[in-house]
Amino acid sequence: MFDKILIANRGEIALRVIRACREMGIQSVAVHSTADADAMHVRMADESVCIGPPSGTQSYLSIPAIISACEITGAQAIHPGYGFLSENANFVQIVEDHGLTFIGPTAEHIRIMGDKITAKDTMKDLGVPCVPGSDGGVPDLDTAKKIGEEIGYPVIIKATAGGGGRGMKVAKTAADMEQAFMTARAEGKAAFGNDEVYIEKYLTTPRHIEIQVFGDGKGKAVHLGERDCSLQRRHQKVFEEAPGPCITPEERARIGKTCADAVAKINYIGAGTIEFLYENGEFYFIEMNTRLQVEHPVTEGIFGVDLVREQIRVAEGLPMSFSQDDLEINGHSIEVRINAEKLPNFAPCPGKITQYHAPGGLGVRMDSALYDGYSIPPYYDSLIGKLIVHGRDRPEALARLSRALGELIVDGVDTTVPLFHALLEEKDIHTGEYNIHWLEHWLETNLGNA
Repeated sequence: MFDKILIANRGEIALRVIRACREMGIQSVAVHSTADADAMHVRMADESVCIGPPSGTQSYLSIPAIISACEITGAQAIHPGYGFLSENANFVQIVEDHGLTFIGPTAEHIRIMGDKITAKDTMKDLGVPCVPGSDGGVPDLDTAKKIGEEIGYPVIIKATAGGGGRGMKVAKTAADMEQAFMTARAEGKAAFGNDEVYIEKYLTTPRHIEIQVFGDGKGKAVHLGERDCSLQRRHQKVFEEAPGPCITPEERARIGKTCADAVAKINYIGAGTIEFLYENGEFYFIEMNTRLQVEHPVTEGIFGVDLVREQIRVAEGLPMSFSQDDLEINGHSIEVRINAEKLPNFAPCPGKITQYHAPGGLGVRMDSALYDGYSIPPYYDSLIGKLIVHGRDRPEALARLSRALGELIVDGVDTTVPLFHALLEEKDIHTGEYNIHWLEHWLETNLGNA
């Protein structure tokens, strides 16, 4: 058993890991920038170490500083949370070279899934269905045009090292290909230092469905159903739920088994999420995230498991505490991401919290690092909280979400809470009839911004 774990992250996810450590009797170490000296994760951890100035590149992304913090405190393992260094294969290798344990997948698996082309080829070989597209990177515009004609328009050009919606451009017709191709390459070069792109068929009205998998690193793996993350703005998820309102039990069992079998074959360890576009009853692989997802609480809600605790267990070499037969869906869970942003333009809105009150009651969970008097720094992501609700069924979960949003108080800064109040008035939200384009169309109509 680990005696002490360092959390290489900040905010609500750092608190999430600290809580799991405390329940397991493990000491926790928080790292922080100078801007986060008064942050809640620093207050809650057993120990804390300042690792640099406010800039993420000089603090939370500083590998030497994080390794030094482990050496100073005697931490034996590092939990990366999500974002920052969570999917950095070089970081994982350095952690292991220093005799420490990385609580997550191996460097090899992170490297494979971090490159979109390699990931797609690997998944094809493992029997996972993929979107029709190019075989590997596309070297030039002429090749791109030829592939576009072969698979049919519309197509989407993606940076191989992309993520978060960057380096992705749609060509609706052959006439759009040149501009889309060149723009995707330029964005990939600017954002990731890599201008290689690949091409896929662009599905017109898909949903975004992701399968939660978990492996023990020794050839055993399970799936924990799906999450529907179709409500997105600029490829950023804002509303997630489990189970998906459009997925049948038969589809869930089929794609879940396919994913669990795939990660078992490669001896994957820990939590992972295999993401798909889903249209007309078919699943098409788009990427695998080799880490804990922001939206993992909705899966925990319907299965009653602690995914962080399980990550720590398998990192210690222990077997998973549940089998596939143990996992039964109980009710429905929804998460909304609450950002410090000003509508309608979603401009970041850092500032001092003058009053904060978290909602409560049956089936309500608030993951946040806010407190009265806390000053949200301008240096990091604008996510300030995740409101998660659970109900016996989807209508009850939606009703509970509405009630909880009404109880939530965040004064001093603008937030995206009004967006969710408005969405809960929409019929399509209650019927579950939406796709990945629905929210942006709604925003254009209702807020004049997408």
